[in-house]
Amino acid sequence: MTVSPPASGPDVVVKSRASRAKHWTRSAAAWLLALTILAAVFAPLLAPADPGQLTLNQLQPPSADHLLGTDALGRDVLSRLLFALRTDLMLMVFAAGLPMLIGTLIGAVAAYFGGVLDAALRWVADIFQALPVYVLLIALVFVLGPGTQSLLVAFSVLGWVVYARLIRTEVRRVREQEYVSASYLLGLSRTAVLFKHVLPNSLRQSFVYLATDMGMALQGIAVLSFFGLGVKAGTPELGAMVSEAQLYLRSHWWLATFPGITIVILGSSVAALGDRLRDRGEVGR
Repeated sequence: MTVSPPASGPDVVVKSRASRAKHWTRSAAAWLLALTILAAVFAPLLAPADPGQLTLNQLQPPSADHLLGTDALGRDVLSRLLFALRTDLMLMVFAAGLPMLIGTLIGAVAAYFGGVLDAALRWVADIFQALPVYVLLIALVFVLGPGTQSLLVAFSVLGWVVYARLIRTEVRRVREQEYVSASYLLGLSRTAVLFKHVLPNSLRQSFVYLATDMGMALQGIAVLSFFGLGVKAGTPELGAMVSEAQLYLRSHWWLATFPGITIVILGSSVAALGDRLRDRGEVGR
């Protein structure tokens, strides 16, 4: 029997360096995300001023008195940034979490019981997949009016289909497992088997996609708020802060720079979390 020697050479070194770089990048992203969440949670304690307080110190550059400067209405940018994090994190979680909840329930029930329900789900999902999602999202928010409720309704109406497709595939696979058949022999009803055994073992891919979906939801919320279709005027929100800074991009750089960098950091951190969950899911299979 011939034993192959362990792989070595430049390719192995490159792969090892790439693996270490990926590990450190994801670790940094995890720490940044954790710090962002902590900053949002403790915003009332960390903010040096009321985020909505108007003063006569308009358009002041970053200084010891205002670490990130002030905006055109004299409001402290750091305070607004901290409270904007609370707004965006909350909207991001619910804008992705509500569609997951709705889509998971619909997809699991349709796939498990089959028949007309499963056929109807496939038909509806095919229609939704063929439609321009972002155009419909803008149209829905425009009809419903700006505000957090409108955002959540729009994201839920358009986002549940992906989760329904994911859970449908997993439920159809899990329901054929031997332990599911054994559950019927123990006298459990089909509904009990679905919610006690099939559904809990079918959620891995949905959670993996949830992390990615939160990043996309953050971008969507920021874009809608930038165009005045997101949160109500005056509410601290990252996209709205960038929008308010349009007239001062060249003369007062800090107004758009700090919220813009925050969007990039938060979105990248959530995306890195999604990549880590996806890799773990592939290894666990």
